[in-house]
Amino acid sequence: MKYEEWLQAVPGELTNDPLWRNEVYRLALFAGDIAWADVTKLAGDHRTRSLADQLYRVVGSVGANIAEGYSRNSGKDEARMFEYAPGSAREARHWYYQSRYLLTDEVTTHRLKLLTQIVRLLLTMISRVRDHRIAEAVVLYDTLDGTLDDPPMP
Repeated sequence: MKYEEWLQAVPGELTNDPLWRNEVYRLALFAGDIAWADVTKLAGDHRTRSLADQLYRVVGSVGANIAEGYSRNSGKDEARMFEYAPGSAREARHWYYQSRYLLTDEVTTHRLKLLTQIVRLLLTMISRVRDHRIAEAVVLYDTLDGTLDDPPMP
């Protein structure tokens, strides 16, 4: 299924949510959907059943971590959840590379490129969230000069 066709088929419960405006979330959700066919093929070979399970869980976790992070109230919590997603996307690339013997070169290359794009977008997003959402206000503290020079003892 092509991405543009897939976009048209996604239900309003997802597309009407503000999270949908986030391109990396849409791409992660798409990656999870197209992984279904890949995992089905991998699960059919006894040598790659556990790989199929791992791949499907990790691809799904990319979008899930983005969704959870987006729903956090604190910028620090949001950034922390977003930081899990690139690790999952990179792990998914690993499993796709390991799957190349059963998946076609075309499928493997597409999935690796899609996941690499997701990682790039996530790293940009995390940097933006860190710089703008979790920066603490500058606080000027009064200091007592010499407090460490001769501390009082009990």
